[in-house]
Parts: sequence; C-alpha cells; structure tokens
Amino acid sequence: MKSKVLFIINPISGGKNKDGVPALIKKHLDPAKFEYRIDISTGVLHAQQLAQKNLKQFDIIVAVGGDGTINEIASVIAGTDTTLGVIPYGSGNGLSRFLSIPMDPEEAIKTLSQTRTEKIDAAKLNGKWFFNMAGMGFDAHISEVFSHDKNRGFWAYIKSSFKEVMAYKPATYSIDIDGQQIHREAFMLSFANSSQYGNNAHVSPYASVQDGLFDVCVIKPFPLWKFVYMGLIMFTKTADKSKYVEIIRGKHITVKRDAEGPIHLDGEPMVMGTKIDIEVMPAALNIIVGDSYKA
Repeated sequence: MKSKVLFIINPISGGKNKDGVPALIKKHLDPAKFEYRIDISTGVLHAQQLAQKNLKQFDIIVAVGGDGTINEIASVIAGTDTTLGVIPYGSGNGLSRFLSIPMDPEEAIKTLSQTRTEKIDAAKLNGKWFFNMAGMGFDAHISEVFSHDKNRGFWAYIKSSFKEVMAYKPATYSIDIDGQQIHREAFMLSFANSSQYGNNAHVSPYASVQDGLFDVCVIKPFPLWKFVYMGLIMFTKTADKSKYVEIIRGKHITVKRDAEGPIHLDGEPMVMGTKIDIEVMPAALNIIVGDSYKA
C-alpha cells in the first residue's frame, strides 16, 4: 500500500517564495510509494490546526517551512505513530541541518522518498512542546524583536543582534538540573536538543537528539568587544571550550528569574512568568532524516 502524505506549506517562512514547491513535489516524490495532498497555512497556528485535523488520515505530515513551522506540526504529531517530514524553508533551519536534511528542496523531497526514520527526543516547557532549541535572555529578546521585522533571513537576524546587544543587560537565574542547584548571572540560557540554533551556529557541539537529555547552556556575561568572538566560537563548533559557556546535561530543569519576560520555543517568541519548568520527552517524535545523519 502507498503511504499517505500531507504537505503543509507555510508561505511566509524564511521570507522565501514557495510557489514552485507543488511542482517539485510532483516531479520528485516517488508516485509508486506515495499519494499526497498539499495544504497551505494562512496564519499563526494554522499549520498546527491543519495537522490536528488530518492527523489520522495521513502516515506522514511534511512541514514546508522553518523551525517554527516544524514546531506547530510536530506538537500535534509527538507521541503518535505519525511521522514528520521536513522540506526546510526557514531562516535558520536548525533541526533540519542537525538531522542532515538537505537544504535544497529537490534533494529534501528525494530524502522523503527514502523514508529513513528515526525517533528523536523532544521537551515541554511549561507544557508547550519544543524540538530543537528553547531559551531565555538575549536570544529570546532577539527572537521577539526579529518577529516584528519585515526582513527575514540570516543577515537580518545578525543586524538585529548587533543593534540590540548594545543596551542588553544580563539577568540572574536560579537553575535546578535534576536536583543540582546552581545560581548564575547569564547573558542567555539555551536549552539544546540539537547542537545548533540554525545556520550552523552550534551552542552545544556535542548535543544529541537521541540521548534522553537536554543540554543547559549558560552563556555568561562577556565584554561587549567579544560579541563577534562569541559568534565565531559557535560557527566553528568550539563554544564548549570557551570560559564564557557552561554546559550541563539533564532531564528535568527548573529555572527561576526575578521578572517575567520573553522566552522562545524553536525561535518563536512568547512572554512567560518567573518560573520555567522543562521536562525531556525521550523518543517522542518520528522524523525522516537525511542519509548522512549519524544517530
């Protein structure tokens, strides 16, 4: 029997035109193995609603978008027998890059046809799913600022970062990691399932999506003139060697801070209160990965 596939296209993700995607799917998806339908999301959470409505009718649901689109759809799929596929069309595509899913749409569709499926970990932060990266501090602040920017993509993100870092002040956090209590002043806190935010910026180079753990990455305050250096160590996968980066792995993380503020889940910002609770959900998501992904 053929597998039934639903493609959900986010037309605005990454600021990239996707008008040609249906033709690429028709050309490169193996018709002997699959029958498919294409839906287009029309706004925030619509991809999630489409996935929920069609969950029991399809074997594979494919997110055509970035990490935020993946989050909407995977939040519905997690814990079920349905498999997630991805055609990366975001600004950073962190989870797709980590899983060796090709950035070229044609190659990504061919990867779907091979259906190499892995189970990966996920997590819930105050009851909300995330799959690649969550955080608070500067990266959450930038996610909030960036969400209002009409210009998308890597360079727009970099421009926002340089503009905002001048006035940004670190905060103090109380962190419980599986019962281990630490107190840190931090420029930002990242909770990493995969190693990277996106665009091959690796905050935790040895993170694994299949070890049942999350990497708590504490980015400590650093001199402003070292801002470029902090970026370079991520792009060279050496952040773990910096004195400004502390990485602790755990399954259950609780963070307390002095005031409510922005957090992000897979790059999508929202405001939350003073207590953040994160629980790892091992092997929660079935996802099609690239040929070169090493489990």
